[in-house]
Amino acid sequence: MNTLIVYATKHGCSEACAKMLSKELAGNVELFKLKAELTPDLTEYDRVIIGGSIHMGKIQKEVQVFCTRNMEMLLDKKIGLFVCGMLFEKADEELNNSFPKELLTRAMAKEFFGGEFKFNKMNFVDQLIVKKAAKINNDFSQILDENIKRFAALMNSDC
Repeated sequence: MNTLIVYATKHGCSEACAKMLSKELAGNVELFKLKAELTPDLTEYDRVIIGGSIHMGKIQKEVQVFCTRNMEMLLDKKIGLFVCGMLFEKADEELNNSFPKELLTRAMAKEFFGGEFKFNKMNFVDQLIVKKAAKINNDFSQILDENIKRFAALMNSDC
């Protein structure tokens, strides 16, 4: 079983979660960081997992564009969807607002992986926003290992 994990990341949390997830999945797993100009060849994969982080209530544009451009091919794959973020109380809402309905209804696994603040990866404005809105002044991680393992178990159940 060949699996592709495609993700977009601003400060590295989605990338860290994608790497953690890749270690839990059965079969051959490849990671692909989405960029506006690059698209992976999906024909080589049985499963495609798509994820990104939530900023200001939205997932990265690269994730939205990837889903839209590849919808037809994605609908023929086993799909998993994840988001990273720090608003735990809005996790379900953010997940459901981040992906097209067609993918949400077909996904084998959908999950919120938690998030983290890494100040050394943020620009000054992002640091200011986090300090004011979240009232956090230091690096802080709340990645949910259990959610990543549960997601992987669901994806592996069809192997």
